[in-house]
Amino acid sequence: MTDLAKRVHLILRGSGSTVATAESLTGGRLAVALTDTPGASETFLGGVVTYATELKASILRVDQQVIDEHGVVSPQCAKAMASGVRALTGATFGLSTTGVAGPSEQEGKPPGTVFVGIAGPGLLEVVALELSGKRQQVQERTCLEALAAFEEVLRRESTPLG
Repeated sequence: MTDLAKRVHLILRGSGSTVATAESLTGGRLAVALTDTPGASETFLGGVVTYATELKASILRVDQQVIDEHGVVSPQCAKAMASGVRALTGATFGLSTTGVAGPSEQEGKPPGTVFVGIAGPGLLEVVALELSGKRQQVQERTCLEALAAFEEVLRRESTPLG
């Protein structure tokens, strides 16, 4: 995961961009992965762990209607979390994780149901994941998949069309 985080850092640094994280099921692991890279302070502004639903609403400004209609384990919540942390920190990009690490289901969704949100200038995307394994494996794999998806977005966004 360190190589992946380093590549993300180098792409961000090359474009003068920054990122902030909003985490739920990963509990801060995504921020750790991003800050394990030397020089991360140039591109990583910070992150919030909003494990409780109430904090998703109060800190990240996830609309209560999104929570009521779709739940916190949803693509809509992942997008709102990514947008919320971007607005909160002033980062170029917001990267969020929400889902069910296990061992039991949440909101009727099985363990391994995960959504990664990516918000940036003119960009709001979500990646849906169905992961298997024990709780810690789901958390670690979520971080890996989030970084891989973010790297893909960064590469795509930095490549001019035409």
